[in-house]
Amino acid sequence: MLRRYLLYLVRWQLSTPILAVCCAYFAHFGNVIATIIANFIGGLLFFWVDRFIFSRRLDGPIWAVEESVTCAGCGQVTRGYRLVATRNYDRRQDETPQFRCEPCSARKVHALRADGVVFE
Repeated sequence: MLRRYLLYLVRWQLSTPILAVCCAYFAHFGNVIATIIANFIGGLLFFWVDRFIFSRRLDGPIWAVEESVTCAGCGQVTRGYRLVATRNYDRRQDETPQFRCEPCSARKVHALRADGVVFE
């Protein structure tokens, strides 16, 4: 997170001279129009830089926990656990999430590790 923040600060500092050059170049249109054009150009350029900086690489697995769910593994009604996402496993858009009790969840994690899903 600190690395991303530092990259963002560097990006912010780089945007100042670029936008200043744009404002100076388009100054003959007037200050307001030059500023609008400079910000538009900055948006076109820095959208891609910000996308790179803030593209989310998962730092660790994301879990969902709910009370009183029916386990997808054994059918027991209990507290349910569900792995939502990790580095190469993403079920954030799952329309029918499957929660599992603690023992079934442990078996599922073991099976996912055997399939090569990375847990970091």
